[in-house]
Amino acid sequence: MSTDSPSGNQAVSNSVSDDPILEISDTNVTYSDGDTYVLEDVNVDIDRNEVLGIVGESGSGKSMFASALLDAVPDPGVLTGQIRYHREDGSTVDVLELSDEELRQFRWGEVAMVFQGAMSSFNPTMKIRAHFEETLMSHDRNVSEGLEFAHELLENLYLEPERVLDSYPHELSGGMQQRALIALSMALNPEVLVMDEPTAALDLLMQRSILKLLDELQQKYDVTIIFITHDLPLVASLADRMAIIYAFQFVEIGPRDEVIGDSAHPYTRALLNATPNLDAPLGEMRPIEGEGPAPVNVPSGCRFHPRCSLATDECRSIHPPLDPIDESSNDHRSACHHWEESREEIPLNFGQSDFDDVRSSERAKPAGRTAPTDESPLLSLDDVEVHFTKEQGLLDRFTKEPDVVRAVDGVSLDIHEQDLVCLLGESGCGKTTLGKTMIGLQRPTGGSIAYRGQDIWEASDSDIPYDDIRSALQIIHQDPGSALNPNRRIVDILSEPLRHTHPNSSRTERRSRITSLLERVGMTPAEDFISRYPHQLSGGEKQRVVLARALLMNPNAILADEAISAVDVSLRIEIMDLMLELQSEFETSFLFISHDLSNARYFAEHGDGRIAVMYLGEIVEIGSAERLIHDPRHPYTEVLRWATPNLDLEAMEADEPPVRTVDVPDPVDPPSGCRFHTRCPVARETCREQHPELQECEDADGMAACFREHPDHEYWDSEPLAGAVEERDQFE
Repeated sequence: MSTDSPSGNQAVSNSVSDDPILEISDTNVTYSDGDTYVLEDVNVDIDRNEVLGIVGESGSGKSMFASALLDAVPDPGVLTGQIRYHREDGSTVDVLELSDEELRQFRWGEVAMVFQGAMSSFNPTMKIRAHFEETLMSHDRNVSEGLEFAHELLENLYLEPERVLDSYPHELSGGMQQRALIALSMALNPEVLVMDEPTAALDLLMQRSILKLLDELQQKYDVTIIFITHDLPLVASLADRMAIIYAFQFVEIGPRDEVIGDSAHPYTRALLNATPNLDAPLGEMRPIEGEGPAPVNVPSGCRFHPRCSLATDECRSIHPPLDPIDESSNDHRSACHHWEESREEIPLNFGQSDFDDVRSSERAKPAGRTAPTDESPLLSLDDVEVHFTKEQGLLDRFTKEPDVVRAVDGVSLDIHEQDLVCLLGESGCGKTTLGKTMIGLQRPTGGSIAYRGQDIWEASDSDIPYDDIRSALQIIHQDPGSALNPNRRIVDILSEPLRHTHPNSSRTERRSRITSLLERVGMTPAEDFISRYPHQLSGGEKQRVVLARALLMNPNAILADEAISAVDVSLRIEIMDLMLELQSEFETSFLFISHDLSNARYFAEHGDGRIAVMYLGEIVEIGSAERLIHDPRHPYTEVLRWATPNLDLEAMEADEPPVRTVDVPDPVDPPSGCRFHTRCPVARETCREQHPELQECEDADGMAACFREHPDHEYWDSEPLAGAVEERDQFE
């Protein structure tokens, strides 16, 4: 009945399991006196020691399922059905029938939860040690023994136990916080770990590193993991089985390899094809049209039929049951009337990359502006530095020099008319600071930035007209929800910049321009949206509003700061396509910031642009997307390539990361020489002592800051650092 999964666990039946630890039967969550379902008709078994990945778009019911497993549905929600938990001693309890005290002991002691935001899960006024002690004492556990186990867990998560335990949450990086939270959730050695978007706020390198650690912890401590996410490629490397949820119901459940490689529901296949990845031809990636339904407006029949290309009258009127697709096995189930046709009519796009392997064939040709042109640049950065002085306490002000964060440290870069540059790197590397400096929102502490030859800050400080420069340089913020005033209607939000820049325009003229632009960004008819408040819009609609606001000024350059990270994976291609269309129409340039190489690749390739890789305040490599992906010239670029989730089942096996340590050094005290040498697997003594400059690659487009680009450099005669390899082929 079960099949071996690559991770070494058993992918088991979701209906008839050899050893289920949780059996969820006829489970529903309703609001409004039972008329509105936010989780409906859930029937699934979860096997002991398996990893179950649950994937769906925002608002599909994923988090509600997690809350239901712990009987923690917030009021006034009503949870009904049966959730049977089988203890290791053979006894069975129905979670929904536990008393308050039994439920308190059950939560964390037997089934623990890891929430999305680590920082919001910790009390900022308590050290990490106090969190462990409080958890142990509240469950009547021996504190000293529990802290010994905490030391073991933290070490297994590649953390220094004493340093972490003696730190406040804000003193740890995002990745360290998340790992400390995982250790805290396992402090009582629970049988089940429910993880609700636990890595959503982290960089890809940290995400994949944590998933690798989870795989090791799962096998070492025999814990069952339920991993909930909207990012299908991310969980694919960890899961034994996958469950796809749409509009508050599970629509497909089965072994990981079958759900990804031979999925049977049109939504699953569309979700796979809509996910930006490095292995799919660019022209084959397609967004899923429309959005999932709200709980109060669920369509009849199959809930996916309004967005499905295979929908028939049967789909519109008859709800398909979640049935096995093979009569001889319950392992793989799908809720679709036409699952056989979906496999034929909706081919999967990944695993058929349109790139040539430039390592073994002719070098890639430049695919964008990788070198200066004859025209004058629109924006020009010359040796720009942005250093921040950390705040000090009263005593420290008199006893020691303030710490200086080198957010941007000597960056030179030109942005041309209608240019497109993707800025790629981990959190804290200086991407956003550089972007804000480029559009005049952050004053540099060194170097200069010019707009069409005019120094921006000289203009700001003198009588030179500055308003035109500010209007020409706009920004799209990362989180559209927080970028829109929740107390104002959309028409008022968009009218404000027009009143400032066009004070003589009439209300009718402003409204006409706003309506026209909203329809241009796909919000049709605009009259249905302009009177709404931001909370009445979906995530994709909010993103379109902030895009329209940036375009109101007819800008020459737009900083898109992680502009698609807050929207569902299924919408990212649609938003990027829209941005590229508008770039051409409005003749603007884009600086697109991302930590995701898949998104950067899609945007740069379609926009004939470049990707610039940043590390600890410096650009370490820049070039076309094709060359950076298939022939990276800096070891850090290879790390980002490794960290990018992959849907290719043959390439999904967890390799060792091409990095010696996961955590980024403190930007207050960056390493000497090459700043990446403390993590680089091919670093040598020269890397510790000398700083490599960003120089043109001899046999490929773009530039790289690595001694390995120069075959005669003394790097090759120096000794490898501890833990580094000697030959490049060992690294690759």
